[in-house]
Amino acid sequence: MNQRKLGRRDFLRMSAASSVALGGCAPLSQSTTTDFKKIAIEEAFVTQDIADEWDKILAAGAPGEPGFRKMGESILADSPGTRLIHQRLIDLGAGRIADMDATDIDMQVISITSPGVQVFEPELGRDLAQDANDVLSRAVQEHPDRFAGLAALAPQIPEAAALELERSINTLGLKGALINSHTKGEYLDDRKYWPIFEAANALKVPIYLHPRTPGNGMIEPYLDYGLYFAGWGFAEETSLHALRLIMSGVFDEFPDLKIILGHMGEGIPFYLQRIDNRYLLQVRIGAVDEMAKLPSEYFKDHFVITTSGVAQESSLQLSIDELGAERIFFAADYPYESVEEMVGSINNANLSDQDKAQIFHSNSERLFGLSV
Repeated sequence: MNQRKLGRRDFLRMSAASSVALGGCAPLSQSTTTDFKKIAIEEAFVTQDIADEWDKILAAGAPGEPGFRKMGESILADSPGTRLIHQRLIDLGAGRIADMDATDIDMQVISITSPGVQVFEPELGRDLAQDANDVLSRAVQEHPDRFAGLAALAPQIPEAAALELERSINTLGLKGALINSHTKGEYLDDRKYWPIFEAANALKVPIYLHPRTPGNGMIEPYLDYGLYFAGWGFAEETSLHALRLIMSGVFDEFPDLKIILGHMGEGIPFYLQRIDNRYLLQVRIGAVDEMAKLPSEYFKDHFVITTSGVAQESSLQLSIDELGAERIFFAADYPYESVEEMVGSINNANLSDQDKAQIFHSNSERLFGLSV
């Protein structure tokens, strides 16, 4: 890859994190430093091999992937800022740890950055995912008190992805998996992908459903004004994916399955009452089959959410009211957001110390079996 990726100039136009230079690694001010341990669970990396293969797709015009092509025209373009972000993405050693120390982060749960391996042909995606998991596992073994990891999976070959999840947990010591939402426009509610959920359910490990640009069937209206990206399109696409999972019956079949959603639940906590209300109307008129539970009940039973990229206290408070602090996890979205701002948003929130401790670290310790 041409030593680039997702850098400051592009992100400062789209992010509220403009006060923190080059990806959010400024030291914490004294006013936001606390004694709480801090485990951040949506922290990105990429291998150079994956980035090089991205470049090949972009050089060919990203056929069939208009969202990825759009990212190649702007967010992935070569610039001094994007080169620095790329360095941070591939660094699983001293530089990353120095950034963590500067921003008071005790541990990162690291995962593959969007769009990961899901833009590739099946066999290439499978092989690159396996390699990325080997790389991440070695970094975790070298720094077990600072790093944990989520496996990259290539849903293009569901049975192989399920086996890779098993290998990643049982052999590599990773703590779950991350899937960057749709795979070439297809969603995981399609039963052909359920071997992945079967494996996660049996292993009792979570899957982080992370955003990417909307798929071909919905992206056209998002291509203008930067709406395809994190400011709107990411959340719209991923919340749709989550609701498709709820409506599909996957959680009845796999009752121990847990899904993580970032960015304060991709907006779903703010609509739970209306989702239930309109679902019940559709049941009454025969438009959908009645499920064993309300959509909100499936959400509260099977989903947890993270704070990544949302430093708005009113959003945090509503999410606590709807879900409880035990379902909310701290994430900084390194290296794309201001880590200082994300830490400060919890430190300075009008919450009890118990709630802050849950969000900052104890929920993650429980879900992933971590000790910091």
